[in-house]
Amino acid sequence: MCEMAARWVPLESNPEVMTKFSRSLGATKGQWVDVYGLTDDMLQIVPQPVLALVLLFPITEKYDNYCKEEDALIVEKGQSVSPDLYHMKQLIPNACGTVGVIHSLGNNADLAGLEEGMLKDFLNETWDLSPSLRGEALHKADKLAEAHEEVAAEGQTQAPSRDELVITHFVAFVAKDGFLYELDGRREFPINHCPTTPENLLKDAAKICADRIALLGKGSDGVNEYRFSLVAYTTGPVDD
Repeated sequence: MCEMAARWVPLESNPEVMTKFSRSLGATKGQWVDVYGLTDDMLQIVPQPVLALVLLFPITEKYDNYCKEEDALIVEKGQSVSPDLYHMKQLIPNACGTVGVIHSLGNNADLAGLEEGMLKDFLNETWDLSPSLRGEALHKADKLAEAHEEVAAEGQTQAPSRDELVITHFVAFVAKDGFLYELDGRREFPINHCPTTPENLLKDAAKICADRIALLGKGSDGVNEYRFSLVAYTTGPVDD
């Protein structure tokens, strides 16, 4: 197992930065856009088709307990997971943004026009590995680390120090073989939430995000939590 992995500089939940990063990884189609709300009216302004939705949210004790309960239930009851789904563990502190982008592009390689290059090579080299071994492979993927470092320094806010352990986290939602999956590098396996279609991916994932925000939106001290953001990867037309 990869021990004492060096922390990366956190990636900002910023569509411009994430699009630049995706381009550097070889995606030739699509871009990231902000999702400003979860109501039907706000979702309708997001250009379709949407290939992935990424939620940034705070990690709290309440969330950890929620994951433990949900994971235990899945282990007890079982779930179906597409053999074509790519999921990896996050073993590098502060690398959740890159893991979220890998999950989003890696499960939509053809639709995102993923060309030969560092990400496609990484996916090919790790496809038959376990999620944990994929996470260890990322620790050794120098080109991916360099691409991450280059864009992590950009954005609208000053990037935190690499020595700062960030307590917000990215998870990705993708559709694969007729089902909606949540891909979280902190968890041992993907979560099969429900049937979906490419057309309904955004709407179905938004419902789960709304529930997650409701769960975490108020801390145990009664203080409202505002550290949430949503971005979508779309191959539809985007106004400049």
